[in-house]
Amino acid sequence: MQETIKDHPAAHFGRASKWIVGFITTFLVGAAFLRAQSSTPPQPSPQPTSQPSPNPLPPVQLDSAAALHHLNQVINWYRHSTTNQSGGQPSEAIYQDNTQSLGAQVVRLAFQSAKAEATLIAAQQKVSGVNQSSPETTQQQNLAQMEAKTSAQIDQLQSQIEGLKAQIAKAPAARRGNLASQLDALQGQLELQKALLDAVQKMAAFVETNGEIAGGLEGGINQLARSVPEVSGSVPNAQKPAAATSTPAKPALASAGGLISQAITLYDYMSAEHQIDGLVKETSDTRNVADGVRTPLRDAMRATIQQSQKLASQPPASDPQQLQVERQSFHELTERFKQLSNVLLPLSQEIVVLDDSKTNLDEWRSSIARESKHVLRSVLVRVFGIVLALGVILVLSEIWRRITFRYVSEPRRRRQFLVMRRVVIGFLFVVVLTLGFVSEFSSLATFAGFITAGIAVGLQAVLLSVAAYFFIIGRYGIRVGDRISVAGITGDVVDIGLVRLYLMELAGTGLDFYPTGRIVVISNAVLFQTGTPLFKQIPGTEYAWHEVVVMIAPDGNHKAAQEKLVAAVNAVYAPYRDEIERQHANIERRVDIQVDTPRPEARLQFADAGLELLVRYPVEIRKAPDIDEEMTRRVLELIETDAALKAAVAGTPRIRSTVKG
Repeated sequence: MQETIKDHPAAHFGRASKWIVGFITTFLVGAAFLRAQSSTPPQPSPQPTSQPSPNPLPPVQLDSAAALHHLNQVINWYRHSTTNQSGGQPSEAIYQDNTQSLGAQVVRLAFQSAKAEATLIAAQQKVSGVNQSSPETTQQQNLAQMEAKTSAQIDQLQSQIEGLKAQIAKAPAARRGNLASQLDALQGQLELQKALLDAVQKMAAFVETNGEIAGGLEGGINQLARSVPEVSGSVPNAQKPAAATSTPAKPALASAGGLISQAITLYDYMSAEHQIDGLVKETSDTRNVADGVRTPLRDAMRATIQQSQKLASQPPASDPQQLQVERQSFHELTERFKQLSNVLLPLSQEIVVLDDSKTNLDEWRSSIARESKHVLRSVLVRVFGIVLALGVILVLSEIWRRITFRYVSEPRRRRQFLVMRRVVIGFLFVVVLTLGFVSEFSSLATFAGFITAGIAVGLQAVLLSVAAYFFIIGRYGIRVGDRISVAGITGDVVDIGLVRLYLMELAGTGLDFYPTGRIVVISNAVLFQTGTPLFKQIPGTEYAWHEVVVMIAPDGNHKAAQEKLVAAVNAVYAPYRDEIERQHANIERRVDIQVDTPRPEARLQFADAGLELLVRYPVEIRKAPDIDEEMTRRVLELIETDAALKAAVAGTPRIRSTVKG
């Protein structure tokens, strides 16, 4: 046996099952009982051949492959319909439950029709003498016959035991011992038969559940039934999967009001419509397959009915033999009608349920289409609102820009208004886009909190620069063209960025600065650094203080020297006096403190080298080198032409800046 199994691995499990049955039977019953129970069942004795009907019924042309294809189509359709997801509305759970229940009903009707068709095909094959039983079917039949015989023997032994018990109750004492021995023997046989019946039943259940796949249409039907146990009930109750529950409807994101959520909802609706369209097409294909299976059966049913009507319309026969033939014909027609109706009835019901399922899917799709149109309308309205709001903001921005250029002539103030315009317009853009795209503001606030904390830590220097920018452009801030000194660097402001300050570097003494040809880029955050002061002119002023310094001789007339030197300085100062006074007027308008009008003034002071006379005078910053050069010529010319002044002055006069840098 082992060599046979090795040579034929495909038949391993079935032959092993037969060997197990033989082993159990041998172990329990013994050799004598094995010959009686496991022997080949006797061939049925030939029955007397009945007189054939004069009009024998032609066999129905049925295709087993078409029936299996029908079942496969129905199962695939059922799985697709039960796994289809809804679009998210709570009302769609009703359509989904209807689809699942109708799908399960279609599967049950399809299996009922297929099993009836398998019975019809088997009956036709039996009539035609064709034997297509598989080894697995023969094995199950042998086990069933063995189970029936064993059950009959158990019933017989129980009857004998009951009879002996009645005899023992009535028998005299002399016979009771013999009857008791017989009773014990019968009870032993009964226990043995019960053990054999239990083993046969277990083996039959095992073969039915885990045996080889039976051949033919019936085997294919059983195999497909195992793939849908929740519908066909082919597994024990304890092993049945839980009934598929409807997927809870997702909350409608469109009700939240955000454009993103509405777009996601609209996409879900469109996907659901596409899935339902595919399911409707598959339902139509399944109905066509079922209709194709029903067509030959319906033709055979129609032919059977016509033949019965034809037979009924014949005149009654008087010959007993002819009456027997007619009775046999009616019997065959009745059997044929029952067999065909057993197949046609569930198949027709299946087609009706498929039509109902298609109607349910159409209504489901119509419901989703209505909701999707509503969401699409909301999306278009929201997009139009966002575009309109952004357009209004852009129009306001252009109006702001034009008003600024028309009514604000001062460059510094104009720049401040334009910067403020960018900030306000950007803020409004962010507000409009946030309100248009975001719906869950609570989640947004939490997310924004974490993002803000991360930005504050990671971009600390950048944030300080941005904050310093608003101080720089403030009332006493910096404007393009100002000359400032910061971090030991003196230069003219070229540009003021949101995070950086650009200077044209200047070099030279405090009296004469000249560009070096380099641009210095300084972070605005330097404004908040300790030990790095920023020096600039008072807003609206562009003048600085210089002074002419001369040493007075010990025997010189300092009063005469002071008068003559102040007169010379005033002569140089006179051409640009009006400009300095205008700038001074700007100071009085901008600050709330009293500032004297700038004019040349003389001071006498003691120095290490002696008595020092200095005359301080204002100069325009942009023209300071030229003014100092003119001042130098005037003072030298005065000293050379005035002998008294020349005698009062000791050494060479000097011009210096009162503030360095």
